[in-house]
Amino acid sequence: MDTTKLILTADAVVFTRADGRWHVLLIERKWDPFEGRWALPGGHIDPGESPDAAAVRELGEETGLLMPTTAVKVGVYDAPGRDPRGRYATHAYAAVVDGMPTPVAADDARAARWVPLTEVTATGLAFDHGRIVTDAMAQLAIS
Repeated sequence: MDTTKLILTADAVVFTRADGRWHVLLIERKWDPFEGRWALPGGHIDPGESPDAAAVRELGEETGLLMPTTAVKVGVYDAPGRDPRGRYATHAYAAVVDGMPTPVAADDARAARWVPLTEVTATGLAFDHGRIVTDAMAQLAIS
């Protein structure tokens, strides 16, 4: 892969509160890199597509869930080496949903589930998704 070309992606960080604990929606990656590891729903931005539209689309494709219209942009993550495939920059969006809608894994996801935030650091998320989750928590004042 040409490592000088910047590839754009978008990730969705979706939180809910259930049983007195905060949870985040994660997918188990079906493909390399990081096959079998837990990650945020997300993927490539299609030509002519905005980053926020890509986050909504990828969330739907990988989990069957919709991104709330109250989603906020967390930031752009573009550190060299964040993705072993080359130079990738991801636009991350975060939101809180009511209830705990059941995700249905599809597309690039082998599985999808709500994970208590207390367990997220122990799972060793793919890419730099642990940092993105932490930043999203700070932006939405989730503790």
